[in-house]
This record gives sequence, structure tokens and C-alpha cells, in this order.
Amino acid sequence: MNKIKTPVSRRVVLRTAAAAGPAAGIGLSAAPAFADAKNLKPATLTALAKIARDIFPHDRLADKYYETAVAGYDALAADPAKKKLLTDGVAALDAAAKAKHKVTSYAAVNWEADRVALLQAISRTPFFAKLRGDLVVTLYNQKELWPKFGYEGSSAEQGGYINRGFSDIDWLPV
Repeated sequence: MNKIKTPVSRRVVLRTAAAAGPAAGIGLSAAPAFADAKNLKPATLTALAKIARDIFPHDRLADKYYETAVAGYDALAADPAKKKLLTDGVAALDAAAKAKHKVTSYAAVNWEADRVALLQAISRTPFFAKLRGDLVVTLYNQKELWPKFGYEGSSAEQGGYINRGFSDIDWLPV
């Protein structure tokens, strides 16, 4: 008996699940991760986490890593100017999502491609530049993620890369 395998990417599965997300409890949720926020609304932080995933999409990363990456914005929002930048940026994305997709917020836009189009429209704003610049550090500097990307960490304490994996390259001809 031959089995027919249909290639379905994880992204397609996630898109399909996102459509049922609110009913099924799938996806980023404002309540648990950001319940103790002091300066930003949990919905704002949830939107920032969704934006982080859309700017730096990695299918194999759990939402908790994106939530960790944006959690520091709550403390940053103690500064009124930074709070305004963040809240106005999310509000602008929410307004664009409402106008274009007839949904309640940016985070409610089900299709990743639609959210990316909204982000492309604001890609030259200070809000987007702030997020993109910060997220490179706050997302990728989480030590728990390093093994997922094949990074073993610093080698200085172990004699440097010359003594620790420098010659492990198997794809480079000698």
C-alpha cells in the first residue's frame, strides 16, 4: 500500500491554526505572559510579541522567546517619550489592520503575509527601527536559543575557537 504524502510546511499549519486560534486557545495571549505589566497594557505587549515574530520569523521558536524579547519594553515605557513611541506605533498598526482587514487589532490579523504587508508600510518609521534594532539583541541574546541556531556560546574561556571546533567544517574542501 503506497501512502501519498502531501508536503505541508509548518507555516501552513500555523496559518490554519491561527484562523481557529482564539477558539482553540492557540497563539499569543495577553493574559498569562504580561499580566504583571506596569507601564504598558498587556495587549500592547502581546502585539509587540506578534510584531517581533513577524520581523524575525522562526517557526521552531516558541512564543515564550518572543514574549521574553519584548518584556523589557514594559520597563522602558516608564519613560513617557518611549511609552508614546511604543503605544502610538502599536495603535497605528491596529488602525491600519482595522482599515485594511476589518479586524480589531494587528494581533488579530490571521495571515502572516497580511501582517508583514502592514509592517512593510511602516518600515521607515522610528517605531519600526526601534523594534528591529532592539529585537536583534533581546531575541538572539537568549542563551536558551543558542543551541537551536547551532551556536555553542563563547569559546574564549575554553581556549578559543582554534581549539574548539575551528576545524570541524566538513563542507569546505581542503
